[in-house]
Amino acid sequence: MGGESATRTAPHGGGTGKAPAGGKTGQRLSGLAVALGLLLFLGGFAWAAVDYRPYTVPTSSMAPTINIGDRVLAQRVDGSEVRRGDVVVFEDKTWVTGSSVVKRVVAVGGDTVACCTDGKLTVNGKKIDESYLPEGSLAELTGFPTVKVPEGRLFLLGDERRGSLDSTAHLTDAASGTVARGTVKARVDAVAWPMNGMLSRPDGFKVLGALSQPGPLPTMIALVIAGAVLVLGGAAYGPVAKLAGRSRGRTESAGAR
Repeated sequence: MGGESATRTAPHGGGTGKAPAGGKTGQRLSGLAVALGLLLFLGGFAWAAVDYRPYTVPTSSMAPTINIGDRVLAQRVDGSEVRRGDVVVFEDKTWVTGSSVVKRVVAVGGDTVACCTDGKLTVNGKKIDESYLPEGSLAELTGFPTVKVPEGRLFLLGDERRGSLDSTAHLTDAASGTVARGTVKARVDAVAWPMNGMLSRPDGFKVLGALSQPGPLPTMIALVIAGAVLVLGGAAYGPVAKLAGRSRGRTESAGAR
C-alpha cells in the first residue's frame, strides 16, 4: 500500500528540472528575436556613426534654433547638396582658424541677397518669411547692402542677428562674405542634447525653389529602438516562461491534493 501511494503522488513532470524553461519553439523564437534585435540595434548605431557627426555649438548665434552648448547631429553631405534654409557646419580659415562654424544658408550661387525690405531679408527680390528668428526680432537688425553671390559659393547668417559673426561681418572680404560650397562638412539635422528633435525646414525659402529633405536619422532611431525591444523581449522569454511554469506547477499540486 505504501509503495502504491508513493507512486500515485509522484510528480507528473519527472526529470531533474534543469531543462530550459518554455517549449523548444519558444526558445528558438526568443533566440532569433535576440539575434535580430542585436543586428538592428548595432546596425542603427553603425549607420549613424558613418552618416552623422556630433558637434557642440559654442555660441548663441543660432538661437533660438540652437542654443549655446547644444549638441547637434549633422549629416555628412557634399557642398553641392546644400540648399537655401539649411543649417550647415563649415570650415573657412578666413572666418575662424581650426574650428567649425554653424550658420544658416540664406542664398546660394547666382542669388542676389539684401536686407532689408519691410523688415525682411530679400533674396532675388522676394521677401523671405524667416519663422526661425527669435520672437519679435527683425532681419533688419543686421541690415546690409545688396550682395550678388558668386557661383559655387554660399551666403550665411545666424538666426540671432544681433551679434552673429556671419557673412555680414565679412562683407569687406574679397568674396563679399560668401564661403565656398566645398567648405561645408555637414548639414545639421537635429539637436541631440537637449533632445529638441529634428530641425524643421523653413518654408519661407520655398518661393525660391525646393528645400533639402531631412536625412535618415529618424529611420536610424527606429532601428535602434526596435532592436532594443527585440533584445529585451527575447531575453525575457526564459524567465517569464519559468515563472509561468512554476505557477502552473503550484496549481497542479493544489489540484492533486
